[in-house]
Amino acid sequence: MKAIGADPRSAFRNWMVVGGAMLLLLSILLGISTGAVQVGIGEILDSLRWTQLAGENQQIIYNIRIPRVMVGALVGINLALAGVILQGVLRNPLADPGIVGVTSGAGLAAMVVLILWPERTFIVPVVAFAGALAATGLVFLLSWQNGIHPLRLILAGVAVSAFFGGGMSALMVFHSDKVQGTVNWLAGGFQGRSWDHVRMIMPYTLLGLAGALYGSRYLTILNLGDDAAKGLGVPVERVRFFFIILAALLAASAVSVAGLLGFVGLIVPHLTRLLVGVDSEYMLPCAAAFGAILVVVADTAARVIFRPVEIPVGVLMAFLGAPFFLHLLRKGVRHK
Repeated sequence: MKAIGADPRSAFRNWMVVGGAMLLLLSILLGISTGAVQVGIGEILDSLRWTQLAGENQQIIYNIRIPRVMVGALVGINLALAGVILQGVLRNPLADPGIVGVTSGAGLAAMVVLILWPERTFIVPVVAFAGALAATGLVFLLSWQNGIHPLRLILAGVAVSAFFGGGMSALMVFHSDKVQGTVNWLAGGFQGRSWDHVRMIMPYTLLGLAGALYGSRYLTILNLGDDAAKGLGVPVERVRFFFIILAALLAASAVSVAGLLGFVGLIVPHLTRLLVGVDSEYMLPCAAAFGAILVVVADTAARVIFRPVEIPVGVLMAFLGAPFFLHLLRKGVRHK
């Protein structure tokens, strides 16, 4: 990024990156402090230093809220980055991680475990991750024809999602007495998330951020179209393959720990594009920050709106995302 103040447009974009980081920090503090038991900023800082706190606040902060908020932030980063990458590579402004079959593959794999082997729920994240990658591989296999064409990939993704969605419906029909155990996971949420989940998703977040920022220049060029990119010397097929694999890894890791959490990969890229434009050098870090903010704030709201009842954050995101999606369809999508 250019130095702040170099020119008005670059200065605004840099300030958006800085502002996004600051808002993310505030949203994390809000998520940790808010809940059935209110805690102050001082108690949070004492918990991080492992200073002895009164009562059970130490355990609430360190072992329940901090890992839950961290998982939410990492999931938001991964889904937002995956959305930015897919919308850029496929040149489809309505693309999100579900377009490559990630959601349906993870959902079917998780449902098989939750319904057929409910005593082994501890392996759900790993199985969901494997299912997401298997679905992505199937989409690639079906869409490959002398390279990856965006339209073929989208159509293959829709077909694979429908197929795996049918598999989930079949499981619900044949095992209707066991469906209740799958409801919360399918709705998407962070209840019961622990440090194990943080350690599981963290490597993929770091890898995804590094890969996306490293290839940000190529992602910006791909937005110009294949002919223009080839004219600038970009190996389009190899770059597109790299980015789609990267997006699939990001989305699969998010789904494996959060369940079927939708619309983050659709909403965040559009809002980020309105603020900073299509330059991926600025769009990727801003989208990562805004994605984390959206998920953390939504999860906090889902915990307290109907307190003491907690609703899955995926339900709240559906209420936010569906009108946004309809707005895009009605008004048309404008790129800067």
